[in-house]
Amino acid sequence: MATTCWGKKDHHHREAVAAVERVVFALNGERYEVAAGEVDPSTTLLEFIRTRTPFKGPKLGCGEGGCGACVILVAKYNPNTDEVTEFNASSCLTLLYSIHFCSIITTEGLGNTKVGFHAIQKRMSGFHASQCGFCTPGMCMSIFSSLINADKSKKPEPPKGFSKLSVTEAESESSVKVVVGNTSTGVYKDQDLYDKYIDIAGIPELSAIVRKDKGIEFGAATSISKTIEILNQESESMSSPNGSVVFRKLAEHMSKVASPFVRNTASIGGNIILANKYSFRSDIATILIGAAATVRLQVSSKTLHVTLEKFLEQPLLDHSTLLLSIFIPHWASDYQRGSGFIFETYRAAPRPLGNAVSYVNSAFLGHISLDKSSGDNVLTNLRLAFGAYGTEHAIRATKVEEHLTGKKLTASVVLEAVRLLRETIVPMEGTTHPEYRVSVAVGFLFSFLSPLCKGMTEPVKTLNISEDLVDTDDVRNMPLSSRQETLSGDEYKPVGDPIKKYKVELQASGEAIYVDDIPAPKNCLYGEFIYSTQPLAYVKSIKFKDSLASKKVITLVGAKDIPTGGRNIGSTFLFGDEEPLFGDPIAEFAGQALGVVIAETQRYADMAAKQAVVEYSTDGLKPPILTVEQAVQNNSYFQVPPERAPKQVGDFSKGMAEADHKIMSEEVKLASQYYFYMETQTALAIPDEDNTMTVYSSSQFPELAQNVISKCLGIPFSSVRVITRRAGGGFGGKAVRSLHIATAAALCAHTLRRPVRMYLNRNTDMIIVGGRHPMKVRYSVGFKSDGKITALHLDLLINAGISADASPVIPGTTISGLKKYNWGALSFDIKLCKTNNTSKSVMRAPGDTQGSFIAEAIIEHVASVLSLDANTVRQKNFHTYDSLVLFYPDSAGESSTYTLHSIFNKLASTSSYLQRAESVKKFNGSNMWRKRGISSIPLIFKAEPRPAPGRVSVLNDGSIVVEVGGIELGQGLWTKVQQMTAFALGQLWPKGCEDLLDRIRVLQSDTLNLIQGGLTAGSTSSESSCAATLQACNMLIDRLKPVMDKLQLQSGIVSWDTLISQASQENVNLSASAYWVPDQDSNFYLNYGAGTSEIEIDLLTGAITILRSDLIYDCGKSLNPAVDLGQIEGSFIQGIGFFIYEEHQTNSDGLVISNSTWDYKIPSVDTIPKQFNAEILNTGYHKHRVLSSKASGEPAVVLAASVHCALREAIRAARIEFASSSESRSSLLTFQLDVPAPMTVVKELCGLDIVEKYLEDLSSRGVATASSS
Repeated sequence: MATTCWGKKDHHHREAVAAVERVVFALNGERYEVAAGEVDPSTTLLEFIRTRTPFKGPKLGCGEGGCGACVILVAKYNPNTDEVTEFNASSCLTLLYSIHFCSIITTEGLGNTKVGFHAIQKRMSGFHASQCGFCTPGMCMSIFSSLINADKSKKPEPPKGFSKLSVTEAESESSVKVVVGNTSTGVYKDQDLYDKYIDIAGIPELSAIVRKDKGIEFGAATSISKTIEILNQESESMSSPNGSVVFRKLAEHMSKVASPFVRNTASIGGNIILANKYSFRSDIATILIGAAATVRLQVSSKTLHVTLEKFLEQPLLDHSTLLLSIFIPHWASDYQRGSGFIFETYRAAPRPLGNAVSYVNSAFLGHISLDKSSGDNVLTNLRLAFGAYGTEHAIRATKVEEHLTGKKLTASVVLEAVRLLRETIVPMEGTTHPEYRVSVAVGFLFSFLSPLCKGMTEPVKTLNISEDLVDTDDVRNMPLSSRQETLSGDEYKPVGDPIKKYKVELQASGEAIYVDDIPAPKNCLYGEFIYSTQPLAYVKSIKFKDSLASKKVITLVGAKDIPTGGRNIGSTFLFGDEEPLFGDPIAEFAGQALGVVIAETQRYADMAAKQAVVEYSTDGLKPPILTVEQAVQNNSYFQVPPERAPKQVGDFSKGMAEADHKIMSEEVKLASQYYFYMETQTALAIPDEDNTMTVYSSSQFPELAQNVISKCLGIPFSSVRVITRRAGGGFGGKAVRSLHIATAAALCAHTLRRPVRMYLNRNTDMIIVGGRHPMKVRYSVGFKSDGKITALHLDLLINAGISADASPVIPGTTISGLKKYNWGALSFDIKLCKTNNTSKSVMRAPGDTQGSFIAEAIIEHVASVLSLDANTVRQKNFHTYDSLVLFYPDSAGESSTYTLHSIFNKLASTSSYLQRAESVKKFNGSNMWRKRGISSIPLIFKAEPRPAPGRVSVLNDGSIVVEVGGIELGQGLWTKVQQMTAFALGQLWPKGCEDLLDRIRVLQSDTLNLIQGGLTAGSTSSESSCAATLQACNMLIDRLKPVMDKLQLQSGIVSWDTLISQASQENVNLSASAYWVPDQDSNFYLNYGAGTSEIEIDLLTGAITILRSDLIYDCGKSLNPAVDLGQIEGSFIQGIGFFIYEEHQTNSDGLVISNSTWDYKIPSVDTIPKQFNAEILNTGYHKHRVLSSKASGEPAVVLAASVHCALREAIRAARIEFASSSESRSSLLTFQLDVPAPMTVVKELCGLDIVEKYLEDLSSRGVATASSS
């Protein structure tokens, strides 16, 4: 529900509310009572659960209702129906005081280690469904809720003692927020605290649902889910098709609004209020206008009924106005003899099935009659509603309605309607993608009218030719399916077995401990960054607004608090460049930390940081450098160490001279990508005796965190202990960027001599942490007529941001990814640009992802120039083993390990590539408004294992503890270490000793317990940790072997327990440490794989559907096929986000503005491949690897470029379909398709005026004259 505020002098508004002196509820079967005033009224259920109870299952992932990590189950009594309803909800949005007399269940309430695990938790474990595990508890609760509501045959009886709440008037002496589900805070963040919150969800009159003769009246507080339920019930029970279709389509459309756990608590009236007060891009407001809904208002003492469109047009709601109900007519009695009825709704959004705001939406209603003399269709009583296109509120296109009413529907009439619509739909200034939105609105109107005009090709009906894929018309509604193929080996058991992940049940039950789950120490304080909004400016002062939130500030910690002997350092890396912790005295980029607000809770700190007012000055400063072009103009670069600089290959001039064709100085761009780990950056710092510091950090590089913290505080490394048990995802974002949070928390704790916890909210995290490196590329390439490339030159500009960070490795990895093809000769000029932006850092397959894509863009360009199939050109430029050695001299390995050709050929067979490519051609020839594309690409990824420590200790009872330098990020590192330990220690028995698995415990990383832990990145930390573990175990084997031999002579068969007991009695050292360093043969190696993807695009909206993806990946001998397969699939999906969906946007000052789940869309269940097949190719050629294994976590990101390449093919088909006679074939086939390529880009490249072109052509030929529908 939206916000309503009363000032202290405003005594006019009196609202009926439920007075609650104490909140009583059950949490996992335990009774809780919270007295009014005991906690702040703005406290959410999630905050209460995590800070005031022992339960840590629900997690804070976004605070917006967008991720599902905080989902819980609510059982609530409904006094109107005298029933208990059960539904899932976002606990991050639900206010604590809103759950009076409710029963709450978290994942701990389903099952746990004490009472046993629930079947859902066991299946999450057994089917390898959890990776980092941070959001697994929320997944469990979402599944549980679905099961509960799937069968309502056993409804629980209302608990005794439930009663209707008493009613009182709301006090008006303070600022008040009126709420139903409080879901509006997910998008419109509260900028300040409120004295009181009034929850009106419990007022019966506002939740009543009244069925009337001509429709249904919904109380304004009715949840969206309940509205959908009632509309579906009425639709099924109605005899009139008119009413049935209206209610059914309204329900279908509403089910695509938000997510189920938001719809369960968000109200239909609240959604409309947001549209009125904040110009919220509401789907519900638009479709209800289309259905002719009206609203009932209480204005002072009067009750008014107005149309919904009039309500939205009126000024913002004042304090004296309350929305009471919404009436939706069913149109059942609105029947005219000789006429039909039509009602349709439409939306274009980044996610087709919901949880994304629309770019544009619409709803159309009308009566259809047949002109008997001509056979033409005629429309009357038209309602054409449009919204979300960049308007203050949804509107009716009245001029278009008037134009169409009573006219015979012909192509010329529809064309004129489209032209009128373009005059009507005018996005406001500042709207993103304005032309796109208008074009889609036109497409919606065309989709509505075209079936009524004979001779027109209907956009919604397509002929599906691709029998191998699907047999349904609407591919977006296809059920998901997948196939995974793995092979396990017997040579090193249990290594190679697809066992479940180590302690995965604890992730499902919420008992796995992450940094923010550690109980807050006594007197703990909380911190949040204040960051700069300017890219280059002096910071003159930081003050706070006079507000309730600012009164919660305890202090502000900044550069002035760095102790003597310390320095202003927030991060560094292997190349020596340092980035300051605070911008002092100059803020060098938008997003740079200026200080840390300290408060008594994390929420208070977060809100207080929003109250900061920073005074800047740019006097005497040059303009900031924000783009790579500006960096070139200012000669602003970082140097790449010679040992990291990539090597050129061959003679470019000679190669170009041999070419039959040349492409000169063409361009492609790649944007950045945010990490989107589920657990944001977090740290807990606890000061200890003798000026020491213990820091719990969610980090991929605890050793470097120890380094930076010690330098900032001016104390020895030995005085800083950094502990990391596990991280809720990393992807490179917790390698260097996590150091700022750990160091800031440590400085605050050192300054205040109290524990300090920092857990960044999602918005701040997205603004300050950077991400993948943006690039701008110009390429020139020479090639033969058969597609063989003879020479390639690149001019590559990489935006590194303000500090070097890990950027000096990116040129080398980018060129490594590019070298997957034999270019003949390869030259390049690479500039690592220093700009006034957030520092970019390593992110899953850093550089390789961009380099491989650049290679594919060039291959596609060459193929289009020659009018050849891109796969033909690819295979023409595959490496022979000799050229592989030339391009990868330090990592090519033996010829037997070069498996790319066999992988690519096998994929062509298993994916039926040739047959499907032919089917795609037939489909495109038969469908005007939808096009498909298919593409296959290869993968070569250079892996670089790093040294790693390991320690294995056997306790006297035979249990085993293992310590390694690698961090468990969800990649299964602990699982593989556990398997390796069981294998290595089991070597004393001829058939191994698999029962050791359950006796092995892998310990958290502790920089003072196991030094030289290094960086967990590059997908090689698992194998490096396993190698160190194997070495340590072999030391133990050497010590235990004499004892074993002696016991076998005495008694024959020897058990593990007997062996360890005897060894302990003989004072054998049962702890061994190793430090594994890769030798020359294992220092570098290449990974191979291939991927095929088929996609479909909607030419009217640009919507992309990934129909199918097939992957084959060479894992060597996989250490754990189930774990590796999950990594391969997850990596591919994250790559889809980079190449297609994720738009990383900044404003003109470089400040990230795509900083929430509302604006930044990672792949979801409705945007991943409909059919996803992945296969691990277990090859045993790699004898220099750790038990012949190879990396799996990062390389498959590269294969997601197959989706981008298939998209290009579909766009080409669309451009050819609507080409004019004046356009050359070359211009149609060759176009710049940058990264990412979301639906807005797809539509623009297919054509923003294709509907008009089509209608003009029909009108000129007089084709579409009439149709009987």
